[in-house]
Amino acid sequence: MIWQTARQTIDLAVPRVMGIVNTTPDSFSDGGRHAGAKAALLHCEALLREGADILDIGGESSRPGSDAVVLAEELARVMPVLQEAVKFGVPVSVDTTKPEVMRAALEVGCDIVNDINALRAPGALEVVAAHPTCGVCLMHMRGEPKSMQADPHYGDVVAEVADFLRERLQALLMRGVGPSRIALDPGIGFGKTPAHNFELLARQRELLTLGAPLLAGWSRKSSLGTLTGRPVEERLVASVAAALASVQLGARIVRVHDVAETVDALKVWRAAGLCA
Repeated sequence: MIWQTARQTIDLAVPRVMGIVNTTPDSFSDGGRHAGAKAALLHCEALLREGADILDIGGESSRPGSDAVVLAEELARVMPVLQEAVKFGVPVSVDTTKPEVMRAALEVGCDIVNDINALRAPGALEVVAAHPTCGVCLMHMRGEPKSMQADPHYGDVVAEVADFLRERLQALLMRGVGPSRIALDPGIGFGKTPAHNFELLARQRELLTLGAPLLAGWSRKSSLGTLTGRPVEERLVASVAAALASVQLGARIVRVHDVAETVDALKVWRAAGLCA
């Protein structure tokens, strides 16, 4: 299985680690530490030394309760970082819901559009479809970050997430976007309770029937805190365990803050013959 992106083809025969680079002042786990282009780029370089396969750069927090960021501010946060990060020789992803940011990022050589809103904003689908080769990740989210955790309900969370992702996948395919360009993300923590999130993990193999590689984003999520009783800064072990579990259950990309630890854990996992 491969993931075709703008400049590179990513071989997913082995699980890939996507390192998180937040340029926001209010991220739930590292808000402010990498704000500013210089700090963000230093963080990119550190993640690459730790073994990141992909850099995911975002300028708008999607933590529960967060407010939307105006376009000009998001562009000011991410564009100076993207313009330099694309020179590092690895696939670079832009984490955004705004078509204007997607377009600007692709114009400077960004490889992947990672959209928590699954290209539902007016014009977003068209931006990706107009690009000849960029990769895209479509995520499931119920509601929006400001209100998504206000008592979410599902009849069958796995079936409903699968139906949503299938519809968004088909919308892209109908626009002529090749299937090798598309990855899917069940959206752990986005409009879901801890019980919903762990059911998605336990039944994750059911999502493989959609035919696209899965990206899993468990890193430091509140569900891990609910399970372990630990604050966000003490969720390293739980985050790595969740990443390994998701890979064992078929995920091909894991989006993480703690790259070195996840890379090392995956090396041991593979040496034991527990994953491809």
